[in-house]
Amino acid sequence: MKDNKLFGKELEKRTHEFAVRIIRLSSKLPHTPEGSVVRNQITKSGTSIGANYREANRARSKADFRNKITICEGEASETQYWLEVIRDMRWISWEQLKPEYEECCELLAIFTSIGMKKRSNDSDQRTQ
Repeated sequence: MKDNKLFGKELEKRTHEFAVRIIRLSSKLPHTPEGSVVRNQITKSGTSIGANYREANRARSKADFRNKITICEGEASETQYWLEVIRDMRWISWEQLKPEYEECCELLAIFTSIGMKKRSNDSDQRTQ
């Protein structure tokens, strides 16, 4: 149990740091109508990951935890999408974008894994 709490706090810190990095990245986007749309979208999705994970760690039930983790997974996937749009638009060099993209991929993998594990555990409990 202690390891899970330690992992939870580390992941909270990691998602918080990711949110700060996304905000800094978004400030580098062009000040055009299109850039503003992407800036708004990536800022919302990139900061939502950590906020929802923090809420998940304070969930009132297993179902609430599972729901928040699903939201984290969706927000990470959306952030990955916007990072790909920024890359394809060449608004920010790949060298500058790559660390955030790689971190986003790792966060998406983590939340996907947590979600799959929770769904599997729930399924196992229903069959017993």
